[in-house]
Parts: sequence; structure tokens; C-alpha cells
Amino acid sequence: MSTAAARSGAHPAETNPTAPGPTGTPPPSLPPRSTTSGHSAAPRGGARRTLDWRLRFGILSLVWGFSFLFIKVGTQGYAPLHVTFGRLAFGSAVLVAVLVAKRERLPRSARTWGHLTVAAFFLNALPFSLFAYAELTIPSTLAGICNASSPLWGMALSLVALSEDRPTRRRVAGLGLGFLGVLTVLGAWQGFSGTDPTGTAMALGASLSYPIGWIYVRRTLAGTKVSNVALSGTQMLLATAQAGLVAALFTSAPAAYPVVPLLAVVALGALGTGVAFLLQYGLVAEVGPTTAQMVTYFVPVIATAAGVALLGEQLSWNTPVGALIILAGAALTRSRTRRTT
Repeated sequence: MSTAAARSGAHPAETNPTAPGPTGTPPPSLPPRSTTSGHSAAPRGGARRTLDWRLRFGILSLVWGFSFLFIKVGTQGYAPLHVTFGRLAFGSAVLVAVLVAKRERLPRSARTWGHLTVAAFFLNALPFSLFAYAELTIPSTLAGICNASSPLWGMALSLVALSEDRPTRRRVAGLGLGFLGVLTVLGAWQGFSGTDPTGTAMALGASLSYPIGWIYVRRTLAGTKVSNVALSGTQMLLATAQAGLVAALFTSAPAAYPVVPLLAVVALGALGTGVAFLLQYGLVAEVGPTTAQMVTYFVPVIATAAGVALLGEQLSWNTPVGALIILAGAALTRSRTRRTT
């Protein structure tokens, strides 16, 4: 789930400005107790707490990895726009419940609401819709792997849009390696046969939409004096309204409500969008963005395993090989050259 909660309030050394997390989610702002190495100060009773964050890390990896399966199952019973609307509605319900429990208010500034409207479109409504439409014609495994290209798009865009983000040889090499992986996944040497070009383009477009929205948020909402949950809840509500309006204009109400696809949409929204944000925010606050963002490397693996094992999707050799190349490229784009003293 992508939110404007990641308004880049952390110290520059704590976050990689080109690397939104899984499904494009940038890391939330860090609390003051975090160190510049990207790890929080070790809490007392560390052994138990360490086990706790590792367990939450695993749950987050599973939830995001299974999101692509949930999308596929959801679109088997509902129109893509209905899947998107349901996903956003159930995700919003989780965040609003947290806001009520914490007695936090939504932002009051009209400027903040305006910027969050744009962020909601690029970080939620548009990519969620594109992934839903893409999975009408491509396997969930391919959608999950296309999602892994988001950090590559982020780095490419940030070199143009963020003047403080200077390229290094290592990161440029990672960018080239990552896009070589994309071509490998798509089977470029055989004319992209075996993949639906429109569906694949939609999945890649969804992955591109995340860093566009994230860069916009960074330039417009950095330093906003509103809590992460309040910003995220507002953004999700706005995205739900956007998706609901488009669905009302371009689709008709479902004629039936099949149970299994409905449960998939509920899980996609409540778990993959609402709860997942809360898990990631807690991980970033406890162990820092560097460790929390490692979940990115598990998501396509889990998405692939789920699609093959539970949906019976076929997997040719170039798909996992290309995925490994993409992840290697993404790792290079996120790496930083160590300063010598």
C-alpha cells in the first residue's frame, strides 16, 4: 500500500530517495530515536523484540506477496474497477479505525488535501486499477515481478526530478541491470511471445506510477506537521472517492457477489493495504528503512510461488531468472558508496 506518510522527514542518510518500498510504498518518517545507520536503538529485552520484528517482517512479506493472487481471484468475480474500489474502501476502514482509536484528526489545511488528492491518484487509485486490469490478461506471477521494477523507475525519475539525488556508477549499473531483467522476464529475444503486451504494459505502468507519486509527495508534503496515519487515512479516503466515482461512471453494479472473490477483495484491502501499512510503519520505526525495505526482495518470490502453487500458473525459465536480475539491479540502485575517512 502506498501512502503519503512517507513524506521524507527522515535524515538524508536514513532513506534512499530513489527506493520506494514494496508496491511503491516509501518508508514513513522515522522517530527521533533512530540512528543515521537506519537502525533504531536496541530496545530492552532485545531477544524477544527481535523475534517480534522478524515475525512482522515475514507477515508483511506474505501479505504483499499474496496481494497479486488476491487481485487475480478478485477479478474472476468482479470488474477491475470494483476490485480497486473494494480494496481502497477496506483499506480506508482499517486506517480510519486506527485514527478513531488514537483520537487523531484528519488534516485541516486545504493545501494538504489538494496535494493528497494528487498523491491518492498516483499512489493508489491509478496503480491499483492498472494492476487489476493487467491481471485480466497476465498471470499474477508476472504482475508481482513487474512490481519489482518500481525502484528502477524511481531511480531513473529521481535523477531528473530530484537535484540532490546524484547518480553513481554503481546505481546506473543497477538501473541498466534491472531493465535487462525486465527484458528477460518478457522474453525480448523471442519477440515478447507468450506475454500479453497490453497487460504487461499496464503492470509496468502501475510500477511507474508509484515513484511519480512519491516524488510529488516529497516535493510538496515534506515536513507536513500531520501524523503519518492521519495523512495515510486521508489519502486512502480520497483514493476511495476517486475510484468510486470512476467505477460509478464506467461500470455498473455487480449482478452477483460471489463469496471467494469477495473474500479476496476484503483481504486485499484490509490486509494488503490497511494492515500492511501499519506493519511497515512499525518496522521502519523499530529497525529503520534499510532493513524494512528488504521486504521488497521477498514479494516477487512469494507472488510467484503463490501463483504457481495455488492458481496453477505456468512458469518458464526466463521468468524467475529475469526476476533475480531485476532484484539484483534494484539492490544496486539502493546501495550507497561508503565514504572513506
